[in-house]
Amino acid sequence: MAISVGGARLGSIAEVNVVPLIDILLVLLVIFMVIRPPVPFGLAVELPQQAVDDGAPPPSAIVVQVLGDRTLRINQDPVQWQDLQGRLEDIFRMRASRVAFVRGDNALEFGSVARAIDVMRASGINSVGLLTTELEIAR
Repeated sequence: MAISVGGARLGSIAEVNVVPLIDILLVLLVIFMVIRPPVPFGLAVELPQQAVDDGAPPPSAIVVQVLGDRTLRINQDPVQWQDLQGRLEDIFRMRASRVAFVRGDNALEFGSVARAIDVMRASGINSVGLLTTELEIAR
């Protein structure tokens, strides 16, 4: 505290000296900025890359088709639901890249496509892409 004596008014005037308080505040701010650990936030995201070609899957890509009558095909080869996981495990056993695509007919309910995706994930495929009719028309 500072005391002023004299001046236009007679008597003593008490004022709070805030300069030391601001200095303490700045020191504490710097200390907390240095001590605070970096906190990672957010989710890991795979962003889509710009397509070099017309959006068609690579020639060595595996495409599982779920047809309107709920039959399956792997690259145009018919397969049964109970054999799908075994066939996919055989196909991806020697591949380094575990990426496959699934295509469902328009009249088909998504539950059948979701079941195919679940079987594909259970067989060890890391990334499953969805092929839509817009990608087919663009080719």
